[in-house]
Order: sequence, then C-alpha cells, then structure tokens
Amino acid sequence: MNRVIRPVKSLSGLLRAPPDKSIAHRAAIFAAIATGVSRIAGYPRGADTMSTIQCLSQLGVESYWDFDTLVVVGRGLSGLKKPDRPLNCGNSGTTMRLLCGLLSAQTFDSQLTGDDSLLRRPMERVAGPLRTMGASILLANGRGPIRIKGNGPLSSITHTLAVPSAQVKTAIILAALTASGPSTIVEPSPSRDHSERMLGLSTGVESGIRTITVLPRNHVASSEFRIPGDFSSAAFFIVGASIVRNADLTISSVGVNPTRTGLLEVLENAGANIQLLNTSEQGVMAEPIADIRIRSSDLSSLLVLPHMVPGLVDEVPILAVAATQADGESVFSGIGELRAKESDRIETTTQSLVRLGGILSADRDSMTIRGVTKLNGCPIESSGDHRVAMAMAIAGLVADGETTILGSESASVSYPGFWDDLDSVSAA
Repeated sequence: MNRVIRPVKSLSGLLRAPPDKSIAHRAAIFAAIATGVSRIAGYPRGADTMSTIQCLSQLGVESYWDFDTLVVVGRGLSGLKKPDRPLNCGNSGTTMRLLCGLLSAQTFDSQLTGDDSLLRRPMERVAGPLRTMGASILLANGRGPIRIKGNGPLSSITHTLAVPSAQVKTAIILAALTASGPSTIVEPSPSRDHSERMLGLSTGVESGIRTITVLPRNHVASSEFRIPGDFSSAAFFIVGASIVRNADLTISSVGVNPTRTGLLEVLENAGANIQLLNTSEQGVMAEPIADIRIRSSDLSSLLVLPHMVPGLVDEVPILAVAATQADGESVFSGIGELRAKESDRIETTTQSLVRLGGILSADRDSMTIRGVTKLNGCPIESSGDHRVAMAMAIAGLVADGETTILGSESASVSYPGFWDDLDSVSAA
C-alpha cells in the first residue's frame, strides 16, 4: 500500500498516542508467568504486541479480551507448556529477545523464529549472558532462528551490559527469577526501566553506575496494568508540530518515563516549544505520564551524543527529519545500534532524506545533517520499517509537492492508527 503526503498549513488539535508497546510486551509476559489473573487495560493490537500474545498462547497461556482490556490467566513460573511448533515472533525483536530469556529457564525445548527482517537481527548479545547462566542456546550465525534446550533453572549471574539494552536486561531478569541465587545486572548507561518497575526490583546508583538485583522467587503476583501512551509513537507528532508552521498540538496521556524521553531534551536544547502538562504517575508500575503540548518553533542545530542514545534510539529517524529543518549543522554520534533494527536505519534514513533534498552524510556510527533545507516531495521506500515510513511522512508535511510513502502499511507494526491520526490533525 502507498500513501501520498502533501504539505500542510498547520498541525493542530488533540491526539491520544497509541499504547506503549515496550510496556505492553513486558506486561503480557509477566502476566503469563504470574499466579492468578491479570488485566492489561489498553493493550495495543499492533503486529508486534500481538506476536507476543500468539507466542504465549502456544506456551499454554490463556488470554481473552474484555473490551480494550486483555485478560491473561497466568500459569505461574513453572507452568508453561512445551510448544508444538516454532514460536513465530513476526517482526518483533522484543518478543524474541524477552522470550529467549524466559524459555532458557524452562525444562522443555523450544525454538523462536520470525520474518526475514527479524532473522537478520543480532541475537548473540542476549544469548551470551544466558549461556553464562547455563542456558543451552543455538543461533544461526549469531542470528535467529533461536533453538533452546530446556535445562531447567539456571545459575545466578553478575553481568555488566556492554551495550545499553533493555531487551537484554529483561531477558536476564526473566531467567534470573528462578535462578540458583541472587543475580546482579550492571548498567554503565541507563536503559528503559519498565521491567524493574513492574517487578519492584531493587536498584541502586553509585558513581553513575546503575545496578539491578534480582532475587529468585516462588511466584510473580498477578496485577492490573494500564498501558500509558507510547512516547516513541508520539515523537512523530512532537517533531511534526515543531517544524510545521502555525502548529499547536496536544498529545494526551503519554508515558514520559525519563529513560525514554531523550528526544525532548534534544529538541528543547534546539529551541523547541514543548510543555508537559497534567503530570502524574499511573498504576502499580508508577509510570509517569503527561499531556504534551507542542507549538511551532525555529529550531537551531540538534546534538545527539553517545550517552544520550539509549533514551532516544527509536527516535533517531524522526530527529533526523527535524534536523533538516534546524538552522545549522546537526550531529548524531554513537548511533551504530540503528544498523541492526528492522532496517539499517542509518542507511534508510540517510537515503530517504537525500532523495527528498536533505544534505546528509553518514558513517558507521554517526550522521551529520545540514539545515535549514527545503525538501521536495518524491516517492520514498519504507524498506518495511515502520519508523522510517512514519518519519518520512512527517518530512512530507514540509516538502514541496507530493511525497509518496511506498509500503506505508509497515506503520501498523507499532502504530495502526497513524495515518488516520495524521489526517485528523492536518490542515491543508
């Protein structure tokens, strides 16, 4: 499917971001191994999060819908059943990596697979520490499919994350819940902390180094979760309202966990006009939420440094769009992790913006972007990457002529209502 984007005069009104899929994946998996029934209000029905539900179903986990609430009947830490076929994670790296940790501690064999894009993504970073705990994991040249031999509960571990990764961290946490003793995860740079919040894990910070302690337990308590709005999805409209003239847009009930909102720091340092309103904490997870109001602004150059990347890694493509409309030379460094996403996001973002008339250069680990640049609409290939498709749609709002997003259906992976929401706040 293709989508034609035309320049707009403003972005205005009120939006509600779709539910946060990072939190949703974790809520579903923790509910599956809980004792009792959990309710997950606002569970998103995008392709990625539904892959997690389908895999859990194959593991014997019953779930059903009560309007917009997903009800999950937990099987306990030792109650999962052996799947009768490979677990298909679709395009979801989060599903594959988190389930790798969970399944490594089971007594049955299992296999995780996915689509061609997922099977190109590196998995050694999660398999390595799990093997140190005693897991038996076989990869295909460092990638999926992942074959796991069930050895039962694993040994405890003290592991320092070489690369900040909430997915690797959560995989270790899941394996450590039934390990032989306490496990410690050391984070030289912080990553998303949703798992720690959900499980109430003990954390500490000393000299900037964060540690998470996981004690083995007999059970995980069932809970009632409410999924906040996804900041990574809101980011497209935050940037859109910053660069489109005469914009005044509010996005309600967005999760503003400080491990996720690096984009706000970058944009505010560049002069963006952004306000957080009605801040509060939501539910048992104590996840901070807020309404975000964004108005048009004249941006100066953007600066992304390596230590900032874990807090904005999914937002680099849309920040690159902002940089084309910012005065001066913007520099993004330490972003090599993007080459192992649904596409090589450094390459696809650079190629797409150059086609639109942007002035960019990139190497293995960085991008340099010169602005302000007048963009010109043209066909843009999404490369099957939802974040590239949506980022280039926002670029099309400030480009002359028509911008056609080829393969626009990829947006449904994380934001099924993106195109409708874009139409609802756009003034031609």
